[in-house]
Amino acid sequence: MENGSTLKKKYWRFRRNQEMNMSPEITIRGVRYMIMSKLNKSDTRPVIPLAHGDPSAFPCFRTAQIAEDAIIHSIRSAKFNGYGPNIGILPARRAVAEYLSQDLPNKLTEDDVFLTVGCTQAIQTILTVLANPKANILLPKPGFPYYEAVANSCHLEVRHFDLLPEKDWEVDLDAVEALADENTVAMVIINPGNPCGNIFTCEHLEKVAKTAKKLGILVISDEVYDHLAFGKNPFVPMGTFGSITPVVTLGSISKRWIVPGWRLGWLAINDPNNILKEHGIIDCITRHLSISCDPSTIIQGAIPDILGKTKEDFFLKIINIIKEAANICYEGLADVPGVICPSKPEGSMFVMVKLDLSVFEDIKDDVDFCLMLAKEESVIILPGITVGLKNWLRITFAIEHLALEDGIKRLKAFCERHSD
Repeated sequence: MENGSTLKKKYWRFRRNQEMNMSPEITIRGVRYMIMSKLNKSDTRPVIPLAHGDPSAFPCFRTAQIAEDAIIHSIRSAKFNGYGPNIGILPARRAVAEYLSQDLPNKLTEDDVFLTVGCTQAIQTILTVLANPKANILLPKPGFPYYEAVANSCHLEVRHFDLLPEKDWEVDLDAVEALADENTVAMVIINPGNPCGNIFTCEHLEKVAKTAKKLGILVISDEVYDHLAFGKNPFVPMGTFGSITPVVTLGSISKRWIVPGWRLGWLAINDPNNILKEHGIIDCITRHLSISCDPSTIIQGAIPDILGKTKEDFFLKIINIIKEAANICYEGLADVPGVICPSKPEGSMFVMVKLDLSVFEDIKDDVDFCLMLAKEESVIILPGITVGLKNWLRITFAIEHLALEDGIKRLKAFCERHSD
């Protein structure tokens, strides 16, 4: 037997995947955890979470009773304990089609709907399907960084177009045309807006569709915050313009029903001209879902009741809570030195604000600002660089109102303390 002095080093053949090089520091969760690690443990005040997208922790945001009952009934029925089809259970897909069709000129059928594990799997699916050699995709800046992460993982080149704060965060359509080439396959919009809190007008969405048609690309419309609109512009689904250019709508029950942990999303095809089918995209989506996981059958079994029986008063209650929170946030930020809010949020749960670093004596950038704020005031805010805009901040206002007021008060004290 060889002893320690003569034992040769074993050559192991496994290596880490060199493509998995995304640092956790560039993800929303990674940045949030990094900031939270800077909290002062001696501060006895409650931590104010203004960087999250999950209000379910707060009692005022509890989901609808019918949704809870639907889950219980689904379990007790014993009908949903087995494997489901890779594209989703038929009654659930039909229920999603009916739910989405309420706002569309061209009605969807169950064949237009694919169920996914939250909206994240819907993003993974459509980007993977489109990821051919040399292909590129156009993403908004600021936006949701998960798109970049997925695109990088499947070698899909990313190009960014700006959203314009001076125009209520409209898409810079001239930039879209300038960025696109013969290898561009799609553009992504997020409506209602994460992270900007904007709602695109019907007229602007039509311009987006016409631009996409001109370029020969499809529109991926992330509508995970659908109907969370409380300003001058009503929510209009991009699928309204599916007859102009193919639209793939991504959504879920996570935000409107305040149940992100239930992980039920969808990918819906708005394409009455059957362009995507003719080009093999629909078949490719089906094939991709056959080799990936599918959402819990228990949740799928509950979806017809969740989507079909939730009363309007539940939605109105949630909207009113979020609208009041948006007002508290916007009005409170007006008095905070060094923080500029270009427009009042009208949808989703977020607002983007710009930092005027010339006001501060000892803060070098948005990351530095958020780390110091967490340490000194136990307030967690997301630095804008995480969503594509350096020296901006993304603030979440979907928390209980008293906590939000306290958070803004602490933010103001912090800014006053560090200003000239």
